[in-house]
Amino acid sequence: MSDLRTLCADLAAEHEALDEVVESLSDEQWLLATSSPGWAIVDQVGHLRYFDGSAALAVSDPDAFRASFDALVAAAGGAGIDDFTLGDFRRAGASERVTLWRENRSRLLAAANSLTEGQRVPWYGPSMGAASFITARLMETWAHGQDIVDALGVSRVATDRLRHIAQLGVITRAWSYRVRGEDVPEGDVRVTLRAPSGADWTWGSDCADDEITGSAEDFCLVVTQRRHVDDTDLQAGALGRHWLERAQAFAGGPTTGPAPRGR
Repeated sequence: MSDLRTLCADLAAEHEALDEVVESLSDEQWLLATSSPGWAIVDQVGHLRYFDGSAALAVSDPDAFRASFDALVAAAGGAGIDDFTLGDFRRAGASERVTLWRENRSRLLAAANSLTEGQRVPWYGPSMGAASFITARLMETWAHGQDIVDALGVSRVATDRLRHIAQLGVITRAWSYRVRGEDVPEGDVRVTLRAPSGADWTWGSDCADDEITGSAEDFCLVVTQRRHVDDTDLQAGALGRHWLERAQAFAGGPTTGPAPRGR
């Protein structure tokens, strides 16, 4: 199986894992508040539904995607982006919401499986390579899934699909600074993570100036800004911690992750 087909299979598995969490939610549970200000569980799934559909369009019809992008920008100056992207999903019935998300993610998987190595896909900002594009959708599904299980007060089993997210977290170190208008500090950071399967995943030279160690799940929680580094088992020196405190593995403007839970 090629790397892209493996990525698509792992994205499908991540969809299914979250589907098992949300498929039987009650009306009350759909409205539970999440860590995203003003967003309930319905908004987390609605966000995935909208942007899975946009991602499918970006692959299958780039011109139509650009038109939808212009409409989204226009909405930001009118009723608001949330109403534009989430309004119909919020108004749908509980059982219909899961169906709507399944439809868009099926479209996304069909489009993603048509991609070839090296192909670029238009997106919100610079275009993305096929592998990075699929990985970003997997990361989004996992990260918003974390918001949902946190709101429900349940846990989920970590899998080695986290390697894709950890890789994205590692390669966006420089981005985490530049998006804030900061210079990237001099020095290299090695990352050594314990995979859910028990294996060790490493990035960087063993002669690096600093090293981050700990569980892959905790590293992914930090780089997607779902946990503060102080609430994880990650260990790092000054250079590594400086990165982890501003790590941002996703596009968009600079955002601040959660404060330590003890504060």
